[in-house]
Amino acid sequence: MDQYVEQLVDLLDPALNSVLNMSLEEARRRVLAGSPEAVREIDGSFALIARDGKTVRLARSMDWPMRYFLAKREAGPALVVAERIDAIHGWLKSEGLAAQFHPSYTRMVPAHHIVELQLIGCPDPAPNYTRFFTPKRNKFPADLDEIGRAYLGALADEIAKWLRAVPEREPVGVCFSGGIDSGAVFLTTYSVMRKLGLNPSRLKAFTLSFGDGPDLEQARTFLAKLGLGLFLEPIEADLSSLDVAETIRVVEDYKPLDIEAASMGLALCRGIRARYPEWKHLIDGDGGDENLKDYPIEENPELTIRSVVNNLMLYQEGWGVGRFKHSLTYTGGLSRSYARTFAPGRHCGFAGFSPFTRPNVIEVAEGIPFTELSGMSVEKLYALKGEIVARGVKAITGLDMPVFPKRRFQHGALPVDALRQRLPMREADYRSQFLALYP
Repeated sequence: MDQYVEQLVDLLDPALNSVLNMSLEEARRRVLAGSPEAVREIDGSFALIARDGKTVRLARSMDWPMRYFLAKREAGPALVVAERIDAIHGWLKSEGLAAQFHPSYTRMVPAHHIVELQLIGCPDPAPNYTRFFTPKRNKFPADLDEIGRAYLGALADEIAKWLRAVPEREPVGVCFSGGIDSGAVFLTTYSVMRKLGLNPSRLKAFTLSFGDGPDLEQARTFLAKLGLGLFLEPIEADLSSLDVAETIRVVEDYKPLDIEAASMGLALCRGIRARYPEWKHLIDGDGGDENLKDYPIEENPELTIRSVVNNLMLYQEGWGVGRFKHSLTYTGGLSRSYARTFAPGRHCGFAGFSPFTRPNVIEVAEGIPFTELSGMSVEKLYALKGEIVARGVKAITGLDMPVFPKRRFQHGALPVDALRQRLPMREADYRSQFLALYP
């Protein structure tokens, strides 16, 4: 009888793992053991695979997409794990297994969960999910000063850990619009660098502009008010460079808002790369809106303020694993849409960092009593973010952070009408373009 052979194909780039508080071997042992408490203690950016016989366990941080596909072979199943769908397809094609592939058959590991699979070909294995991060909700009193201090304190701690891992002579770029999140990240990074005795001249605030978008003026005003205008570096781009088909290929998704944001990200990263061929490290404010529940509820007919404030990490994870609308192919919330930030930076050769996505920061945010503070008023909910972050920045850095009205990345780099001409809101068309990559 022929021997049954299970194959595990790891296409992940191990160099992207940045575990800060233990060895990679120890981190993998924790994933293999399947203990949620032990995996929660892994600090940093990671996408980890651990195998014991036919049992495979996978876990990832929010900021590193991780996908898998189970191929059937006569000799036994092959589990293929990669960051990208096209990498999985490429391996299957090289092995003569491409006929089994469809992008919707790939699966994404949901953030904050351990996925357990059995390497069997028949019957088709069902993944088991174990949550390893469950922040306690509503643990803070309704004190904006205390909340702000805790939230920005957690942000500063994460930025400090990241800066200690960046070689001292390498520059650091902030993807900067002068908005609340990128503003907080810039000021906290600046403050932490000074406290650590690092040279702040390594720091730049990169602002994307297509010539007539409002972000550049906002960024100038923000920094000028603090006497920090010398850090600003505009990155000019041309509208003709926006190519929706290319963005879809890079991001491997089709949600219009994410395609818009990723298109801006690609333009910014390309502009930085053209000017600085050796630049590596970027930091950004992605995840800040999700943490403080600052998305226009009225733009999504599925949402009410009640669902936003009462569901654990709704914007980070979507409706959650096992829920009716949870996508197996993409997961949900920022667990899905973080590709809008990760993929453009990776495509252009940058090592990015989004400190708002760290569990220690999210944990503070989930502890905020949003119901009590907002009184279930949408307007009060939206106002909380600026209040909390500005108070926190003042407490942690001593700086008075300017606060401007919320504006999406893509709506600040260029006027909305010009954006729509290049990137129409047509999800069905974007989905068709994505599927056409795999005829």
